[in-house]
Amino acid sequence: MRTDARRRHDPQVRGFASDNYAGVHPEVLEAIALANGGHQIAYGEDDYTGHLQQIMHSHFGPTAEAFPVFNGTGANVVSLQAMTDRWGAVICAESAHINVDEGGAPERVGGLKLLTVPTPDGKLTPELIDRQAYGWDDEHRAMPQVVSITQNTELGTVYTPDEIRAICEHAHERGMKVHLDGARIANAAASLNVPMRAFTSEAGVDVLSFGGTKNGALFGEAVVVLNPDAVRAMKHLRKLSMQLASKMRFVSVQLEALLAGDLWLRNAQHSNAMAQRLAEGVRSVDGVEILHPVQANAVFARLPHDVSERLQKRFRFYFWDEPAGDVRWMCAFDTTEDDVDAFVLALKEEMAK
Repeated sequence: MRTDARRRHDPQVRGFASDNYAGVHPEVLEAIALANGGHQIAYGEDDYTGHLQQIMHSHFGPTAEAFPVFNGTGANVVSLQAMTDRWGAVICAESAHINVDEGGAPERVGGLKLLTVPTPDGKLTPELIDRQAYGWDDEHRAMPQVVSITQNTELGTVYTPDEIRAICEHAHERGMKVHLDGARIANAAASLNVPMRAFTSEAGVDVLSFGGTKNGALFGEAVVVLNPDAVRAMKHLRKLSMQLASKMRFVSVQLEALLAGDLWLRNAQHSNAMAQRLAEGVRSVDGVEILHPVQANAVFARLPHDVSERLQKRFRFYFWDEPAGDVRWMCAFDTTEDDVDAFVLALKEEMAK
């Protein structure tokens, strides 16, 4: 086979900007190749998407139904549209991805009102939810219908199963449903050392946005409906939101590669372990403050702005709150111990200047 493509990057270069920067896990690439060749029915009627339903049952229970989509924003927007009326609103943390990092898609594409709540650690509680859970009969206010939480959170913290159960019970008592943005759900399960069902279906979550891209997939996530009574017209909304893949087998087979065995868990355990190694390495550096508990694959830190700018020339990473000097360092399934140690050494060198 001949190709005119050329490698245009150094495959040995890795940074700490995002787990989205990582490539595709070799086992996922192998699965994509296995699904290639021949014809399969388009738009989700293929054998791989059919088998994916059985795999989701094994992780989330017999009522779980997966709707593969292209990306995490699509999964969140489709989920929330299916759970709300036109006059409905979604309660979420102020730092939630749906509020901060989706370009207004929930509002502009989904037609949703987001009711945000400031949180110290990215986590909602029943008490925090109640700051926005009111006014159901007030026609002048968007009606709170869904609580959306992120596991793990945008600040790298992890809800316990009991915390999510308390949120679900509280929301359901008030007639609201619960959506979980699980872009890094595997990292949360690895951190807690529990099955994913322990803090989703068994805790009362109604709909899950299941993430694969940050855990070794090429592309593709899934809306996983855990409570069929919580949604309407999922198939139509997925198409309407431009998230229906024609060659869906290539999305589904990636999720199968991750979930049929323990690849999802191995990848998450490794990236979490690299974040712990990174945190341990920087804790001893004078002038560096770790801002949040390191519970998954992210480290949030505060250090002098000029040091971060010099360090960014050696390793890619992002400011989280640039005026405050806060940065975020992310580890991925392919981050190595040598990567972490080299970064810590570079940080020490820049701090010493």
